[in-house]
Amino acid sequence: MTNSIGAQKLTGKLNQLFIADGDGFVSRPVDVIELDFDGIVGDYHHGSTRKSGGREPWYDRGTVMRNERHVSILSQEELAQIAADLKLDVLDAGRIGANFVTSGIPDLSRIPSRTQFFFPSGAVIRIDGYNAPCKISGKSLQNAHGDREDIEFGFVKAAKSTRGVVGWVERPGIIKIDDEIKVRIWPQELYVI
Repeated sequence: MTNSIGAQKLTGKLNQLFIADGDGFVSRPVDVIELDFDGIVGDYHHGSTRKSGGREPWYDRGTVMRNERHVSILSQEELAQIAADLKLDVLDAGRIGANFVTSGIPDLSRIPSRTQFFFPSGAVIRIDGYNAPCKISGKSLQNAHGDREDIEFGFVKAAKSTRGVVGWVERPGIIKIDDEIKVRIWPQELYVI
């Protein structure tokens, strides 16, 4: 038995841009970024390879592997829900390492792998998959709200299924705030064994 879904197209908008150009994953707002084949130029996650971590238990920690996490993409709508669940007025996407914050792409965190995001400059991001929430991001948020000791682990629970996606650069270019994003979702076949 197979369930098929044909190709789909939709349009979203890029509301915020961030770059992690310091010593860690926390990112700061910018108006423009440059993408090359290794990711965001100057970003903490830039490079064709990266070291494995807790998300890859099948490798020894620190094993050099392909970097499929050039860009962290979050949804304005999903961030608002996480903030509400954590009882925060607003959630600073930079504290959890965001690069792009979009709007108008329904259920961004559930968008399938292989989906492509096309930008006006010709740049294209290929989605690798869902970016599960972690307590490291939760700790970063908690550090910004020192009186709230519940955020480190609360973030993991609140962001379950809404933490966004990661992707890699398929085609370089310049990305700007307010860019229209043309989204192409490939045909899908539900795989069940």
